[in-house]
Amino acid sequence: MSFLKELFQKNASTLLSMFLLVVLPVLGSSSLSYMLYRNQELLEHLTAGQSVFYFVAIAFTMAFAFTPTTFVALVTGFYLGWAGLPGMVLAYALAAFIGYHIAASLDHGKMLNFLHHFPKADAVMQELKSQSWQLIILTRISPVLPFALMTFVLAVMRVDRRRFLLASVIGMLPRSLFFYWLGTKAQDVFALLRDPDTGTTGKLLVIGLVVVSLFGLYFLFNRALQRALGKGARKG
Repeated sequence: MSFLKELFQKNASTLLSMFLLVVLPVLGSSSLSYMLYRNQELLEHLTAGQSVFYFVAIAFTMAFAFTPTTFVALVTGFYLGWAGLPGMVLAYALAAFIGYHIAASLDHGKMLNFLHHFPKADAVMQELKSQSWQLIILTRISPVLPFALMTFVLAVMRVDRRRFLLASVIGMLPRSLFFYWLGTKAQDVFALLRDPDTGTTGKLLVIGLVVVSLFGLYFLFNRALQRALGKGARKG
C-alpha cells in the first residue's frame, strides 16, 4: 500500500495523462464519425496539399489519442485508397515521434527516478529496456493496446528514440495493413466504422495478433524478472 500511495503522490500527472490516453480515443472517434456523417464529402478528391494537411492532422490526433489507429486506417483506406498508404505510415511515425516527446516532457524522468527507490522494480525495468526492440514491436502489433498510451509508457521508460520509431512502424504494419485493406474494399464508411466486417480469416488474424502480443509480453516480463532476481541474488 505504501508503494501505491507514493506512486500516486509522486507521479500524479503521469498517471492522469495515461488515464486520459485510454478515454480520449473513444470520445475522439465518436466525434469524428459524427463530423464525417455531417460532411460526407470532406475527404473526397483531396488535392496534394490537402492530403499533406490531412496526414499531418491525423498524426496529431493519434499522438494526442483523439483517434484510434484502427479508425485512421479504415477511414484513410476508404477515402484515399492504396495511394494514401505511404502517407498513413508516415503519419504513424510522426504521431509516435510527437507522442514520445510530449510524454518525455510531461514525465521529466519522474517515474524512473521513483523506481530507483525500489531496487527490484528498477532492475526489471532496466532488463526490459535492454530488450526494447522486442518490447516495442509486441506492444504495437496488438489491436487492443492503445497506440498513444503505449507511446507514453515506452517514452516514460526512456527507450532509445530511434529504435522506438522504427520498431513502432514495423509493429503497427500487420494490423494496420489489414484494416487499411478493409477500408479500400468498403462501400459505406459509416457501416464500416460501426462494424468492420473482418470475416472469419480477419477475426483469426486479429485474435492471433493479440495472442502473440500477450504471450510475447508475458515472456519478456517473466524473463526480465528472472534475470533481475538472478542479478540481485549474485550481488547479495
